[in-house]
Parts: sequence; structure tokens; C-alpha cells
Amino acid sequence: MTVTSPEFVAGLAADADAAGISGFVAAAVIDHDGRVLLVRRNPDDYMGGMWEIPSGTVELEEEESILDALYRETAEETGLTIKEVTGYIGHFDYQSSRGGTTRQFNFAVTVEKTEPVVLTEHDAHQWALPSELPEVSDAVRELIAR
Repeated sequence: MTVTSPEFVAGLAADADAAGISGFVAAAVIDHDGRVLLVRRNPDDYMGGMWEIPSGTVELEEEESILDALYRETAEETGLTIKEVTGYIGHFDYQSSRGGTTRQFNFAVTVEKTEPVVLTEHDAHQWALPSELPEVSDAVRELIAR
């Protein structure tokens, strides 16, 4: 079963539902020449100044799939278009700004073009070597090291 199959994605959602997870986030690990695209949260945001991989909320009330959110959020946050989802890297859970538990589903992707990166929700971006990451969460650091 491929990571882009409806059955695989439905299984991810079902597992999260069974665990009582209230929010879903889809995230893209975009690798280019051994570097990973990171974006920095605006200073006035929740966890402001923290670097992260492009990610965003799955619109569950709109019945959006995790993969649909992955494509949409990557385009909205970076201006980049996903060419292919090449793998599922795993998930991690965290407390959201609203106090619920959110599960972030992380996918390795390739993009059609790596430039220009057009930011709409972040104040900076960089292509970082996995061995030289800026201030990222422990979960993101572990994810990129996989």
C-alpha cells in the first residue's frame, strides 16, 4: 500500500481519532540537494521565532483529506507546488495553542521548482543541512534526522 493511497491516509486518520486527537496537521519535508526547507514563525505567533517545516491544519469540517491539506498548505505557505509525495516519515503529537492535542503527519515530498519561496505566514525561510538546524522543536529535529 502506497502512502498516497486513500486506504493508507484513512488509516492515519482513524488511528488519530482512536487516540482522541482533536486536530490534524499535514507537513512537508522538502529536500533539495541534501538541505531541508525550513520556515520561521512570525514573532507574534504561537511559538514565535521557532523554525519548522511547512505545515498546516487539515480542514476536517470541510472533509479535507490529510494529503489534500499537504498540497494546499505547502502551496499557501511557500508558493511551491508538490510534484510527488515520496514517503511517510511518521507523526508526532503536541499541545495546540487552544490546549487540545494535535497530530502532525509528516511526508517527504519533491516540488516542481525550489524557487522562488513565497512566504505568506512566516517571516523567513532557509534551506538547512540536517546537521546544522536552527532553533527547531525536538520533534522536528528528530524527524529531519530520520
